[in-house]
Amino acid sequence: MKLAAVCISVLCAVPVIVSCAGKAPLPPAPVATAETTTAQPPAQALDQIYRETGTASWYGGDLHGRPTASGEIFDMNGVSASHRTLPLGTVIRVTNLDNYKTIDVRISDRGPFVRSRILELSYGAARALDFVRAGTAMVKIETNEPVRGDGVFTVQAAAFVEEEHAKTLKRRLQTKYETVYILSRETNFGKFYRVRVGMYPSEEKAERIAAKLALDGLEPVVVRKD
Repeated sequence: MKLAAVCISVLCAVPVIVSCAGKAPLPPAPVATAETTTAQPPAQALDQIYRETGTASWYGGDLHGRPTASGEIFDMNGVSASHRTLPLGTVIRVTNLDNYKTIDVRISDRGPFVRSRILELSYGAARALDFVRAGTAMVKIETNEPVRGDGVFTVQAAAFVEEEHAKTLKRRLQTKYETVYILSRETNFGKFYRVRVGMYPSEEKAERIAAKLALDGLEPVVVRKD
């Protein structure tokens, strides 16, 4: 995500969300009947190439030198990417549809948390694709190898810079959902708090919960739980 975009979303303490534009979804695991079920991967989950088209952004100084979801230290000048649901470590080919430049990157973190974007690239990757100045680009992404469709997914209801705001939302959501929890993350510009709901055995199930949360005026995102 671009530095300015990060500062705006954090300082305003608004919910952050995801996009599903042009998404070719992974094959879902069987849907559990309980609302909050810790999933066990199906024995014969199908593998397939994952393809998605939409807007990518880039990020840099806000998380430079910080641990990523994979545990690696983020290097803004290196080549890496954030995706909401692809397994960490997945290698994808990213094509900038504005100039058809292409680069292979590995998923090392989770994001973007903006509805209109499907991918966040490190500054180094964005520079290779020549869209640093523009800030965003329309891209096509495709995995280099088939990836499994099973996994455990959670729904991020909102993110805040004030912990008390996150606790207030948590208490409200606990009247409707069995599992509600808060995750915090440190950035180079301060800490923010993510309120998340549930652990679901398929992305499809998580999306249904996200639709319910949207009816409450929230802007939820579905994220693979690592």
